[in-house]
Amino acid sequence: MTLPARLLLALLLALAAGAAAAADELLVLSYHDIRDDVPIGGDPDAYAVSTQNFAAHLDWLHGHGYRPVSLSQVVDAAQGRGQLPDKAVLLTFDDGLRSVYTHAFPLLRAYGYPALVAVITGWVDLPAGGEVDYGPRPFGHEDFVTWAQLREMRESGLVEIASHSHDLHRGLPSNPQGNSTPAAITRLYDATARRYETEDEYRARVHADLARSVELIRANTGAAPRSIVWPYAAYNSVANAIAGELGMTVSFDLEGRNTAIAAGRHGADLHGLARLLVMDNPEVFDLAYELRHDPEQTSMRALQIDLDMVHDDDPAQAARNLDALIERVKRISPSHVFLQAFADPDGNGSADALYFPNRFLPMRADLFNRVAWQLRTRAGVEVYAWLPVLGYELSDPQVRAAFAIDSREPDGIFRLDFTRPEVRRIVTGIYEDLAVNSYFEGLLFHDDAYLRDTELAAFAPEQPEARTRALIDFTLELKEAAERWRPKLKTVRNLYARPVLEPQSQAWFAQRLDLFNAAYDHTALMAMPWMEGSAHPERWLDRLVAAVRVHDPQLTQTVFELQTVDWDRGRPIDGARLKAHVRRLIAQGVRHLAWYPDDFVADLPPLEDAREAMSARSFPYEER
Repeated sequence: MTLPARLLLALLLALAAGAAAAADELLVLSYHDIRDDVPIGGDPDAYAVSTQNFAAHLDWLHGHGYRPVSLSQVVDAAQGRGQLPDKAVLLTFDDGLRSVYTHAFPLLRAYGYPALVAVITGWVDLPAGGEVDYGPRPFGHEDFVTWAQLREMRESGLVEIASHSHDLHRGLPSNPQGNSTPAAITRLYDATARRYETEDEYRARVHADLARSVELIRANTGAAPRSIVWPYAAYNSVANAIAGELGMTVSFDLEGRNTAIAAGRHGADLHGLARLLVMDNPEVFDLAYELRHDPEQTSMRALQIDLDMVHDDDPAQAARNLDALIERVKRISPSHVFLQAFADPDGNGSADALYFPNRFLPMRADLFNRVAWQLRTRAGVEVYAWLPVLGYELSDPQVRAAFAIDSREPDGIFRLDFTRPEVRRIVTGIYEDLAVNSYFEGLLFHDDAYLRDTELAAFAPEQPEARTRALIDFTLELKEAAERWRPKLKTVRNLYARPVLEPQSQAWFAQRLDLFNAAYDHTALMAMPWMEGSAHPERWLDRLVAAVRVHDPQLTQTVFELQTVDWDRGRPIDGARLKAHVRRLIAQGVRHLAWYPDDFVADLPPLEDAREAMSARSFPYEER
């Protein structure tokens, strides 16, 4: 950005500053290392911020009406003993690096800003010769804050000490392949015993770690911590409950940037407070943009990917497939990946097995968590688990037949009768097992969630809305089951095009766009003209956009999911034509786009076309 443009942006932001945030909105900023020598770009530590830029942040916040608050003020507001000021901001510092004392603390005193310092107690006063693999280089004793420095900061009245765990800031083996995921949420895989940690063992391990951290902070600073900042922002409701039992009734993640704090709305539950991660050494202009732009306006670009294409009985080939997938996703740079979590080798739309440890179906391979975590960390995308709602082919033929929906359609997807308590227990258990064993940020409910007007005697044929709402309620139960282990999940549900284009067909599917958009974060509309037999795909897409606008006028919730394969003719859709469809939809105001399938093995659609069509970057061409 040129200097005049930067100055113009700063002026516009300053003019916008008059629109104050809601009085009960808390902004939390997450910092790590504050150093003098951080360049504008290219520092090995992406989380380091220069002292100069940090001081400029404080000055900008002060000058634009942000009011610093302490954790005590946040707790008081949640418990009805006060109210947060307009544009309240809380500063947090993770990892307990020495610079929080040498560089940040003097500036906090100068500006009168309170802060929360979250320390890994196993790293405080690291013994001489001890090292921590911190990323850019090994960190030693001189890189971490001491207990004496923590006491001094706490006794100033400006700084409160939080736990960042004792020894959970690391990965643990989570599958037979030896992949590591965050210790606070991982069911440890014991390669020697060839088994996973039980829930009781997991609880005991997390409790012991947090109890050790609480005791060290209390003994060395004179006050036990009231809050936990989860390493890598990875946590679940069970871990939060353990922290609460130990007196840490406040917890923080990195989901979003603001949280409503008001007695009666948020109540006294202060687990999972949002924070904005400050990284890449932002200048004031960059920080101001982050605080002013509306993240809800960000467009989605999603690839829906078959994990069946990654799986191979040969581990070496599976590893090559995974590398090819990660490389393609990195180069396309979508915002999201909808990743298959079930095995469907016969392609009939229902699950024959699952790609995660579970109690109900065979596990084809412990693959989902491995791929999802690498997509998140190596390719930088949000991963949504794509899973059936009803389509599970249970191993016992008699049980499968007894629990199946008696359908008259010979070519439909096999589905279980969700009105039966036994089926609800099985499917909610599958979603819970997925969340126990995997890291993901949302759920895509498969297109198997439909009901014909001739199916299930519990619903009268003339009651299509009752069937639609019953299926919606069931999917929300599944989300709730998963959220016990994966909080704050986003939801997307597949929707066929016919109920949108032909409203009278809603009775045939038990699907309605308006009800879906009210229940889920997004609806993934299957904008697939060849699948629907259209002889004029472009005109068909135009009609679909017009029909969607009736229920979603600004097109804020509907994801238009294109097909990349003409399944009837067994051939891929030309990449140039797909790009033209994307441009056509965007020209009509469509904001969210996806496609299926994305074939990373055959490079279809071709990488150059895929990048132009599905990149979430503002400049969707490969940097050279």
